[in-house]
Amino acid sequence: MQLLVRIIILICLPMLASAANAERVEVTLSDNTTLSVYLLFPEGAKTSSHPLMILMPGGSGEEALARDLQSWLGVDLAERGWVVAVPVSPNNSSFRGNNNRYIPLLIDTLQKDERIASGKVMLAGISNGGMSALEIATAAPQAYLGVMAIPALIPRGLDLAPLAGMPVYLRIGDQDEMGWQDRLEETAAALTSAGALVNADLVFMSPHMFFMEWETLDPWLQDIRAAMESE
Repeated sequence: MQLLVRIIILICLPMLASAANAERVEVTLSDNTTLSVYLLFPEGAKTSSHPLMILMPGGSGEEALARDLQSWLGVDLAERGWVVAVPVSPNNSSFRGNNNRYIPLLIDTLQKDERIASGKVMLAGISNGGMSALEIATAAPQAYLGVMAIPALIPRGLDLAPLAGMPVYLRIGDQDEMGWQDRLEETAAALTSAGALVNADLVFMSPHMFFMEWETLDPWLQDIRAAMESE
């Protein structure tokens, strides 16, 4: 699965230059765990702070997957005014389950940087990373602006009730190799039933990993930023 994800990314995506303000850093968390993190800063980050987005890779969250993700999707998101942090798993296991605990600790550490705004954070993830984002959001919904699950399904047994009022952007390729497209309706319905504000759809002629639908994602992100700035 991990190899398949990497092959799809490398074959289907154009060559992209790294963002001018990209950094790879080692971050020591308050529990003394060290995480490697790819950080991408928007233009102007030296003179003002920007909201943080945690973007979690799929598969096992290994170095190669995180590196590919930051140079693909991370660059585009940083150009839209987000500080994007793509963490590398410290134990070759996704940020799901017990590894959820690292993300709030990472956020606390990163927000000590004056280039990164304090307050609520956007959670995003690809595949396993999208499912991680849903799990983490349910644990402390008051800490997050929303969830980009691109793609994701609902983790088994997850209580969605804490997501009431949470904006969730959900996309799944209509030709997903694992058949996730067949579960889009039930996934969106479960989130909506819990009170989440769901923007869900299939991505036309797309496999498990796909190009972002910027024509729908951009307005969604802009609405999030507008609501954040009005608080």
